[in-house]
Amino acid sequence: MIVYRLCKEKYKTDLSGKGAEKAGGRWNSKGTAVVYTCNSRALCTIEIAVHTPLGNIPLDYHILKIEIPDNKSIIYQLKKSELPENWKSLPHPNSTQIIGDNFIRENKYLLIKVPSAIVKGDYNYLINPYHKDFSKVKILETELFEFDERLFVK
Repeated sequence: MIVYRLCKEKYKTDLSGKGAEKAGGRWNSKGTAVVYTCNSRALCTIEIAVHTPLGNIPLDYHILKIEIPDNKSIIYQLKKSELPENWKSLPHPNSTQIIGDNFIRENKYLLIKVPSAIVKGDYNYLINPYHKDFSKVKILETELFEFDERLFVK
């Protein structure tokens, strides 16, 4: 399985999840390391765009192509019935952070597949950096990524 990640150049080889651990996110609270990835380059682009103020074009980003072992037993797919009613709300609810924190704490799966709050039908994949199969996660390539400035026009 291939997933993608956009990050600043200085983090292009870092899959530790420390950035998410410091900041927290929709699917993890501060103090919980997790690596956010997407099922497509396009979703990565939109994920960065919605978190960037208009008028600011992100610079110095790289797109990572990441290989995950093709083993269904290491991927947990979050069921719609497990999603809190307000899972897409802004600011993100604590209930989604609890889901991600539990995923990491239980350490049963390498990945959890969660729906994108931005693009219906697309998915984010959160990688557990503590899972026993984490060493099998490989960055296949990195490439400088240039955002289309039209995404950031006021």
